[in-house]
This record gives sequence, C-alpha cells and structure tokens, in this order.
Amino acid sequence: MERNAQEELRAHLMATNEEFSRLASQHSEYASKLEALESLPHLTNDEELEEKRLKKGKLRLKDQMEAIMSQYRSQQVA
Repeated sequence: MERNAQEELRAHLMATNEEFSRLASQHSEYASKLEALESLPHLTNDEELEEKRLKKGKLRLKDQMEAIMSQYRSQQVA
C-alpha cells in the first residue's frame, strides 16, 4: 500500500475507531519510555527487563493496529 494512503488510513482510524486510537496512544507512550531508557548511558538489570517488556508490548500493539487496518481495508473492498 502506498505510504500516503496508509497514513491517511491511520489518521482516519485515529478519528473514527476508539480501539485503534487507544492502541496508537499506548504505542506512542511505550515509544517515549523506550527513548528515555535508550538515552541512558548504562541500564540496570531492571531497566533492561523493562526495555524488553516495552519493545514486546510496542510490537504487540503495532500488530493489533495493523490487524485493524487490514480488517478495515477488507471491509472497504467487500
């Protein structure tokens, strides 16, 4: 899918789909927390575990958002 069309779909779903909006918000929150951890010179064991947890959570959220986008696209075609 063309990048611009995908961005338009994301914007549309952010405005019209409460679940997608919630997932995107949480994804953004995880990304911010990861940035903060990655800016540290050294991570403690707990911080390393938190980093892994955030990365897995962020990926899970992205997969859920992609599933909603795919479902929306298939409904538009049908």
